[in-house]
Amino acid sequence: MPVRYDVIVVGGGHAGCEAAAAAARKGAKVALLTFDRNTVGAMSCNPAIGGLGKGHLVREVDALDGLMGRAADAAAIHHRMLNSSKGAAVQGPRVQADRSRYRAAIHGLLDQQVGLTIVEGEAHELLLDQGQTSGIRLSDGQTLEASAVVLATGTFLGGKLFCGDAQNTGGRIGERAATRLGQQLRELDLPIARLKTGTPPRIDGRTIDWARLETQPSDDGTWTMSPVTPARILPQLACAITRTNDRTHQIIRDGLGRSPLFSGAIEGRGPRYCPSIEDKVLRFGDRDGHQIFLEPEGLDSPLVYPNGISTSLPEDVQRAMIRTMTGLEQAEIVVAGYAVEYDHVDPRALTSSLELRALPGLFCAGQINGTTGYEEAAAQGLVAGVNAAAHALSQSPMILDRASSYIGVMVDDLVLQGVTEPYRMLTARAEYRLRLRADNAETRLGPVGLEHGIVGPDRARRLDQRRHWRSDIEAALSRSMTSTEIARAGASVRQDGARRTLWEWARFPEVSRSLLTSLAPVLDKAPQDVTDELLEDAHYAPYLERQEAEVAALRRDERVHIAADFDFRGVGGLSNEMIERLEAARPDTLAAAGRIRGITPAALAAILVHARRAAA
Repeated sequence: MPVRYDVIVVGGGHAGCEAAAAAARKGAKVALLTFDRNTVGAMSCNPAIGGLGKGHLVREVDALDGLMGRAADAAAIHHRMLNSSKGAAVQGPRVQADRSRYRAAIHGLLDQQVGLTIVEGEAHELLLDQGQTSGIRLSDGQTLEASAVVLATGTFLGGKLFCGDAQNTGGRIGERAATRLGQQLRELDLPIARLKTGTPPRIDGRTIDWARLETQPSDDGTWTMSPVTPARILPQLACAITRTNDRTHQIIRDGLGRSPLFSGAIEGRGPRYCPSIEDKVLRFGDRDGHQIFLEPEGLDSPLVYPNGISTSLPEDVQRAMIRTMTGLEQAEIVVAGYAVEYDHVDPRALTSSLELRALPGLFCAGQINGTTGYEEAAAQGLVAGVNAAAHALSQSPMILDRASSYIGVMVDDLVLQGVTEPYRMLTARAEYRLRLRADNAETRLGPVGLEHGIVGPDRARRLDQRRHWRSDIEAALSRSMTSTEIARAGASVRQDGARRTLWEWARFPEVSRSLLTSLAPVLDKAPQDVTDELLEDAHYAPYLERQEAEVAALRRDERVHIAADFDFRGVGGLSNEMIERLEAARPDTLAAAGRIRGITPAALAAILVHARRAAA
């Protein structure tokens, strides 16, 4: 007998876990389908969460009551705020996580989630009913029915592993691939291509000469990945730094003939921002070395992750290469590095809700959409899970735009531009990044989570408390003072006779935080994260006001709807290249059409005329 759910999520990685939990928080009955429940929540590549751009995504997932931030805090053994010397808008929180503790934390959060069931099995094929998604058939013949399915297959869809001349099917070392499901998606004539990613060898830390290496201690601050985590709970470990050198590079060059990257065995393109060491040596031949960060994988594990030498060279070449580096002369490889090539769907085939236009009820999240990274996967998983539940429960979708979140930036980039290589989030991708700081994610997205019913009662109470504290602080900072009055209070400001609010005075470097607190004592009473956020808002206020006009224009153009069956070929003046890009992306608003590469203002004006005529 078939088992009925509202939503089925295929894959227990970062995208799948967030998708299943978000759908269940929204009230759907959810099945999380995985080969092996023990691998749910596994960190399959590096042991880090966050970073530049990526840390913003983690904070945004957390603001929508997602799992990743809290799990990272439960496992964090090293903290580092990247870009700490720069403004808050481009700072990136990053932690090293104990792998086993991270996985255990994810299991604990999933186990607590009402309405979510983990089902072990292999997704053999999608079930379709008159062009609509209706469920999944497992390889053992069992049927799971649902009106919405989320594919969060990671690197398992048609996955192949490469290490030197050796090739195996699989999505991760020691785990099989989702082969039949990949075949079916190709048979359905979906736009599918191949991408590649890789991982470095894992080293036995007991064979590293740590005394010869530069150490990188954990930050001594108190911040956590999720603001709901009250404090850091685990001992902190230091990382260490070594470098490649001329001998390393020569060994790599000598081994290129045995690399599947250069033999033609791998078709897919790898991530530009995380290239293999083979690519680095060829592309940057003038460099005398590359930094390698030695990152511990856990408090109870001897394994070390050498960040920076992702490779698919044969294991003997990997061993020789590693032993040329300072501190690693006697290092032993426990697991060799390898590359994995896998199928992905052209994300331009998706709507902004991450639903496939060609198969209503089928949603995609994570590496199947052409992205790389845990954080990108988790953020897509949350969006896909919420919208799959909305589809199943006949509710409105949750659409995040570029002005509201990094999640919105990523989804917009994917569905409009597509990918030619694995997509990675960067702060430079966000044109409104002064608005989209990591420290204000709850303020930006908490109300969105409440509106869509994906915020639990504990988070809802926290958001309500924060709202009241913000209101009290804003009221206190509305007090106005002249330059003379603020000088008498202790600030050496220029005497221009102007009267300004404390909110405006807060951006003057001569007006210290302690002085502001003496004039507005609520700053000292409120939670520090709320006070810090508001003072940053005050600091950026002049720039944010300028961006408001741009955001208003964006919102205006978002209201000009383009029908799903709009005939772009019937619009005069569009080049064939423009038509091809518009038809591939199928933008649903004029603003979205304007963000597609190569679409000119004249083309937008022509589309606007035709869209209005069609709507009349």
